[in-house]
Amino acid sequence: MGTSAGALSSLLLGILLTSTPGALGANPGLVARITDKGLEYVAQEELVTLQSKLHDVTLPDFSGDAKIKYLGNAHYEFHSLNIHSCELLGSALKPLPSHGLHFSISDSFIRVKGKWKVRKRILKLDGSFDVTVKGITISVNLLLGSEPSGRPKVAVSSCSSNIRDVEVHMSGDLGWLLNLFHHQIESKFRRVLESKICKIIQDSVTSDLQPYLQTLPVTMEMDIFAGIDYSLMEAPQATAEILDVMLKGEIFSRDHRSPVAFLAPVMSLPEEHSRMVYFAISNYAFNTASLVYHKVGYLNFSITDDMVPPTSNIRLTTKSFRAFCPRLARLYPNTNLTLQGTVVSAPFLNFSPGNLSSAAQMEIEASVLLPNSVKEPVFRLGVATNVSVMLTFNTSKITGFLKPEKIQVELKESKVGVVNVELLEALLNYYLLNTLYPKVNDKLAEGFPLPLLKRIQLYDPVLQIHKDFLFLGTNVRYLRV
Repeated sequence: MGTSAGALSSLLLGILLTSTPGALGANPGLVARITDKGLEYVAQEELVTLQSKLHDVTLPDFSGDAKIKYLGNAHYEFHSLNIHSCELLGSALKPLPSHGLHFSISDSFIRVKGKWKVRKRILKLDGSFDVTVKGITISVNLLLGSEPSGRPKVAVSSCSSNIRDVEVHMSGDLGWLLNLFHHQIESKFRRVLESKICKIIQDSVTSDLQPYLQTLPVTMEMDIFAGIDYSLMEAPQATAEILDVMLKGEIFSRDHRSPVAFLAPVMSLPEEHSRMVYFAISNYAFNTASLVYHKVGYLNFSITDDMVPPTSNIRLTTKSFRAFCPRLARLYPNTNLTLQGTVVSAPFLNFSPGNLSSAAQMEIEASVLLPNSVKEPVFRLGVATNVSVMLTFNTSKITGFLKPEKIQVELKESKVGVVNVELLEALLNYYLLNTLYPKVNDKLAEGFPLPLLKRIQLYDPVLQIHKDFLFLGTNVRYLRV
C-alpha cells in the first residue's frame, strides 16, 4: 500500500509544491498563481509519472466462495496481483472555487496478472490469470488549507470511482473449468477494485502526502546574510480559472530576525490567464532585503589611496587635496587620507507602472591617517544619488542591474575650513561607478529565487511593473531526469 500511496501522491505534490510554504500576516509579499492552463499541463505531465509508478503497485488479494459447474461450491483465492500494463488516457485537474482542486481520470485501463487457487475439500487447483480492467473513471475533490506553521495541508473531501468492464482469463490445471464462472469473478473483481481505489487515494493523502507536507521548510537560505520566508499566509484560493497561493515573501536576517516595521501592500493582480503560472512580487520582498543588507553594512565602503588608480591625478593625500581644501594641506602636510562611506538608511525600491527606481542617501567622512593608525575626522559630506533598476529573468529567478545617475554632494561639516565639493564629485563618481555599484550588481545578479520545484523550468516570460509590485507571467516545462 505504501508504494501505491507514493505513486498517487506524485500528482498532488506537483501542485502543492509549486509554492513551498511560517507566520501569518496582513498581506502576502508574494503570490504564486496557477492558471487552468498550468493545471492542465501539470495533470498531463504527472499522469505520465503516475502511469510509470503504477507498475510498482501491489494490489490487494481477494477471495470468496462460488458455485462452480461440475464442482459445486468451492473456495477460491486470487493473490500475487501485479499491474502488467496500464494506460491512463484522460486526466483533468481544475480549480474548485472556494475549495481547492478537482482531479479526475477517465477512459483508462489496466492489465493485471496474478495467481489463483481453488479448494474443494481435498481437491486443490491452482494456476495463473490475466485481468483487463477497462473504462476506469476516478473523480477526487481536494480541500487545500494552511497550518498555523505556514505549511500547506490537504485532505480528500470526496472521491468516487467506476469501472465499466472487467475481463478475466484463467490458465492452469482445469483453468477452463474456472472460466465457466468468470462472470462471478469479474463482478467480484470490479467491486473489490472500486472499493479499493478511493481508499488507496485517501490513504495516500492522509498517510503519505500530508505528513510529508509537514516536513517542508518554511524558509530558504539566500546567502550568509539573508533568508527568505515562503510560509503560507492563508489557504490557497481557487476560482473557476486560477489557484492563488499567498506567501509571506519576506527577506530576513539569518543572524537575528526581528519584526518588520511596515506591512506588505495590497496587490490588485491583473486578470490574465494566457500563461501557465504567474508570480506577483511586492516591493515588500525587495525592501525587506534592503533592510537586511543595510543592517550588516553591505553597502558601506572605505576608500584609501591604494584603491585610487595609479594614473589618477587625484590622490588621497593632503597634498593632492590642496585644491579642494587649502587649510587641510597646511594642518596635515604630506598625510594620507581615508574616505569612509555609510548609507544613512536602507534604500527602498520605488515601483510605478513600467518603472523601477531607488534613491540612496550616503554620508562620507574624510579622515587623516595619523601615526599609530589613528584616524582624525576632518570633514563630512552628504551624498545623494538616484538609480534606475533594470530587471531580467532566467529560468528560476529574477535578477537586477543598477543604472546610476550622477551623484550630488554637499558639505555637512568641516573642521578644516572651506571644502570645494564640486572637485570631489569626480573622484567619488569614479569610485561609485567602478567599485560600489559593481559590487551591488554582483549581488543583484544572484537574483530573487522563485518558489519552484527543481525539475520545473520556466520559459516565455512576460514581466510587468505595476504600482507596488512586479507581475511575472511564464509557461513551464518539466525536466525529465
